[in-house]
Amino acid sequence: MPSHKKAKPLPDRTDWAALRAMSDNEIERIAADDEDNPATDESHWVNATVILPSGKTSIHASFDRDVVDFFKHDGRGYQARMNAVLRHHMEAQQGKTSGS
Repeated sequence: MPSHKKAKPLPDRTDWAALRAMSDNEIERIAADDEDNPATDESHWVNATVILPSGKTSIHASFDRDVVDFFKHDGRGYQARMNAVLRHHMEAQQGKTSGS
């Protein structure tokens, strides 16, 4: 980031006082009731494979201003989101050429 630009810290939306006041049992109960984050056990990981991501390559690229604004609209991580879209397109194109 150029030195003349200052990163804006994200506002902290965590209610730390409420979290510290919860017992471990209450936190465990809340976690167990979370449908978006079901509990796992050893059997869920038996066939797991660790895949290290490929390294990143730094490039200079120019994009249309409205495209960048679109991705920046959701805040931090816009470059990762742009990369994800490009990866999806790349994988779709690879699927076309491999006869899938």
